[in-house]
Amino acid sequence: MFDEIIYEVENGRARITLNRPDKLNALTLKMQAEMSEALWQADNDRAVHCVIIKGAGRGFSAGYDLAGSDSVPVSRLDAETSDTRGGRSVADDIWQLERAQRYRMAIFDMHKPVIAQVHGPCVAGGTDIALLCDMVIIADDAMVSFPAGRNLGALPNQMWLYNVGPQWTKRLMLTGDSITGVEAAQLGFAMKSVPANMLEAEVEGLADRMAHVDADILAANKRAVNLGMELMGARTMQRLAVENDVRGHQAASAHAFVKRVGEAGLREALRERDAPFGDGRARVNGPEVRDTEGNLIED
Repeated sequence: MFDEIIYEVENGRARITLNRPDKLNALTLKMQAEMSEALWQADNDRAVHCVIIKGAGRGFSAGYDLAGSDSVPVSRLDAETSDTRGGRSVADDIWQLERAQRYRMAIFDMHKPVIAQVHGPCVAGGTDIALLCDMVIIADDAMVSFPAGRNLGALPNQMWLYNVGPQWTKRLMLTGDSITGVEAAQLGFAMKSVPANMLEAEVEGLADRMAHVDADILAANKRAVNLGMELMGARTMQRLAVENDVRGHQAASAHAFVKRVGEAGLREALRERDAPFGDGRARVNGPEVRDTEGNLIED
């Protein structure tokens, strides 16, 4: 049915599994389009009370696929159009980012609640998916970060502010440093963290409880909260996030990174970018004392 996700319905829930484990579930446009289609299918299915989004393999998602060049038709008439948008202008860049964002915003806009089941790395675009969900349950040893903020731009979705608050959002976005699942729950990125071996049972147990509640009641309660967030600007902020990301794309570091990828390949360009940051960790509790390589020194 789908190429890059797995969709299943069972016992009052739909499960959407990001399914590119060999690429750590890096988000292609096709994967996001398939996820959006599955979300709206679940919203339309009266047998479904809630949705669980999770990742196959060793992590939730490594973020947006920077190496891919996948293409998804805009419409069935796309092949008949000889001159279409690319990335030639700022307006084109905004248009392309907004298109991808619409796929992700299905999580926020659909009526039924969505739980993110996060294990392993949850990086960059992976955090965009997770934070649009209604509840995030994360493994204690998961790692959360947005390292693209070091040189490529800003967040093309911005729900960090509404979940984490301004200071820690800035702390993590301005450095690209990572936090553990335990720390993510402490800051509000996640509702709670649990040992990795108990993560699935925790999420499924919550889905079991929601399966006892009329789906229309679940929808009414979700939408009341989300409409309140909209009154606080949350949805408008997503559109602004796209335009702000395009601003970041004009930075010298972003152009230099793209050039370096062409010269040395993506893996080496990422290694060079991240090397000055040592282990790339932030510490939520207590002082950050580092060695000469930039690695945190444990107490």
